[in-house]
Amino acid sequence: MMTPSNGPRPNERERYHPRVEARLQVKVLLSGRTVTAQARDVSMNGLFLQAHPADSQRALTIALPLPGDRELVTMCTIRRREVDGVALEFGELDWDDLIALARFLHPHLP
Repeated sequence: MMTPSNGPRPNERERYHPRVEARLQVKVLLSGRTVTAQARDVSMNGLFLQAHPADSQRALTIALPLPGDRELVTMCTIRRREVDGVALEFGELDWDDLIALARFLHPHLP
């Protein structure tokens, strides 16, 4: 079981994809209903969702509307749980989704 942490994020130095701050509303699809939560940051590999899914939940289906572009819908794996939310890793994204995500992230990269 993963436990919440307030300390430095694991593997912060090992990240391959940089994260950008993104206060985006994410739709989480749960058993026929949709719940809205906020993304704190986004990368090409995943996002940090400021929400607390049940401890028994290992994956979530999300819809991430990219401003001025398309909505990405994908299954995500919960990789880490923290006090203020969960780190999600995107499942498979098609080329159009990857390009739209890159278009969104590019202007926000350092």
